[in-house]
Amino acid sequence: MSDLHNQSHERFVSHLTRNTIALILAGGRGSRLKQMTDWRAKPAVPFGGKFRIIDFPLSNCVNSGIRKIGILTQYKSDSLIRHIQQGWSFLRGEFGEFVDLLPAQQRINETSWYLGTADAIYQNIDILRNIHPEYILVLAGDHIYKMDYGQMIADHVEKGADLTVGCIEVSLEEATAFGVIAIDEDRRVNAFVEKPKNPPVMPGRTDTALASMGIYVFNSQFLFDELEKDANNAYSTRDFGKDIIPSIIESHIVNAYPFLDLQSGEQSYWRDVGTIDAYWASNMELIGVDPELNLYDHAWPIWTYQAQTPPAKFVFNDDDRRGEAVDSMVSGGCVISGSKITHSLLFSNVRVNSYTHVQDSVILPSVEIGRHCRITKAIIEKGCNIPEGTIIGENRADDEERFEVSKDGVVLVTATMLGQGRYRARK
Repeated sequence: MSDLHNQSHERFVSHLTRNTIALILAGGRGSRLKQMTDWRAKPAVPFGGKFRIIDFPLSNCVNSGIRKIGILTQYKSDSLIRHIQQGWSFLRGEFGEFVDLLPAQQRINETSWYLGTADAIYQNIDILRNIHPEYILVLAGDHIYKMDYGQMIADHVEKGADLTVGCIEVSLEEATAFGVIAIDEDRRVNAFVEKPKNPPVMPGRTDTALASMGIYVFNSQFLFDELEKDANNAYSTRDFGKDIIPSIIESHIVNAYPFLDLQSGEQSYWRDVGTIDAYWASNMELIGVDPELNLYDHAWPIWTYQAQTPPAKFVFNDDDRRGEAVDSMVSGGCVISGSKITHSLLFSNVRVNSYTHVQDSVILPSVEIGRHCRITKAIIEKGCNIPEGTIIGENRADDEERFEVSKDGVVLVTATMLGQGRYRARK
């Protein structure tokens, strides 16, 4: 790892981030999250008790000193747009700061929407040229992690790279689901393959590969030139991983940036929460005594929009009717009324009524759970009203008749499944 990672270059990094625009790709369908993305884009999915997924890359930008941010939206973007407008309007335009929404609007081609990751940026190339950035940081809007992009941009400059790709270390088995990078001893990329059956291993390793995080730093003019070339290639799928990156590896300097903890040298926390099982597991991790993702880190806060709610309340203290929560996270506005919450995460404004037990579950905002319910290893979607006496998570066959059950047995419950109308889950 470069000495740059072990030194303090605050003014240098500040200059670089100030001349960078971040573009967050937030237009994907997110179909692997099943009914959770029926009415919202994946980056708008709630996470961690009070946040949405997109808050993590946005917070990384602000905390890194990047204050020019564009969010590229396309599918089911209503709640995402509303969240950005409500929670991310604090940057000051007078200082050249902004979080702008860039919806698909057929700016270049009046017959097509965004056709791929590269095309999404190409269709906004006139806007980017008018901003005159030195560097363009391309981010996925649907991953959970905390990262100082300034360090990555500084490494990009030090290496004299045209493109730098953020990477995580994964097992060879996991690598088959990613875009995988082969590098030399100096971290220069010499191959990029999508979802390979036989992933290339890291130098000096036998069981580890480098997987792309979907994070790219480009020199701006270089990116503009490559996007123009790609747009004129009739055989391109308009994708960075499939088209742009493989086409430039031999002729340009493509640098890999392993996302490692600067103190320990170990792999930093990064999660793709793109499936029901991964989403449930990542939320469950937060409940642990010492989770890898520290949401209580005052030096690197995660910013979001949050409604003004009263503190969580726990009522009744009888032997058979006690409001309590153990090994759990409970957000503001919740009322735990004579019920028990065990190893679960409750978002805001959840009410759990008497004689109910919720265990190993993620309860999204504005859910009401009736009396005498037992809920285990479930995700209860926003706005659900769970009827009295409902049992979830104890009999897979019964659950599959009513709800969505994942490969690992997580039960997803939505208002539509309960016959309560899809409107409840839209906001």
